Amino acid sequence: MKIQWFPGHMTKALREMEQNIKLVDLVIYVLDARAPKSCINPQFPEFLGNKPIIYVLNKIDLADDRETTLWLKYFNNQPNAMALSLNSTMTNASKVVVGGMEKMLAKKLERNREKGITLPLRAMVIGVPNCGKSTLINNLCGKYKAITGDRPSVTRATQWVRIAGTMEILDTPGTLWPSFEDDETAHNLAYINAIKDEVLDSAELVLDFIAKMLEIYREPFLARYNLEYREDFSPVDYLEGVCKNRKFVLRGGEVDWERGAKAILDDFRKGRIGKITLDRL
Repeated sequence: MKIQWFPGHMTKALREMEQNIKLVDLVIYVLDARAPKSCINPQFPEFLGNKPIIYVLNKIDLADDRETTLWLKYFNNQPNAMALSLNSTMTNASKVVVGGMEKMLAKKLERNREKGITLPLRAMVIGVPNCGKSTLINNLCGKYKAITGDRPSVTRATQWVRIAGTMEILDTPGTLWPSFEDDETAHNLAYINAIKDEVLDSAELVLDFIAKMLEIYREPFLARYNLEYREDFSPVDYLEGVCKNRKFVLRGGEVDWERGAKAILDDFRKGRIGKITLDRL
């Protein structure tokens, strides 16, 4: 299944981010911990330059703990970077981000103090749609200043938000890129809901998802739907099994493939299948 989704507002957002990067001291790069590699926009390095980066692996409550540890190590080894993990919906979870900003910009803070400068330190928050950027910002400022929603492309414009008294962060719209480098990246982004479901064929998408689950998380997937593994079964057979077990049947006895597909995606996105990480090192 080929996937492409790049609405017009994202082109404008990328231009604004490129213009605003010179106004900030640091970049907070929010990644969905379930697919951290897939969340890396290949266009960002072109304008981020040598800005310090804090990679925030968000939604760790939904991701495989072992894989999150490996990804933290990977991003911490990137030049001029720091990696943190959190669940931005938890109260005060973002304190580690403030601490990371202070650590990354310690020299500039010291220089400003020595010169008596009181200008705030500024950071830009970037990431793909629905990675939890706005929820993180609300956590940082302690108030609901950024618009949030459990769907992609809720934030449509940039906005500055004051946090921690001496810091400001620039919230930016979730952005993708015009052409996905490979199908796996596109599919992972679709699974985590970084791409609007309305532009996808849910039944076709979930067949690829089932194939991936059978490869890397077979036991929790089968246990969730009370299914048995059979080598002669295809993803279609497993989807049919889910539909029959859940009684997703249309009038006349026909299987409701669409309803079954949406149920599986919803189960994954809400952690009901288990803690899953799609990208592997």
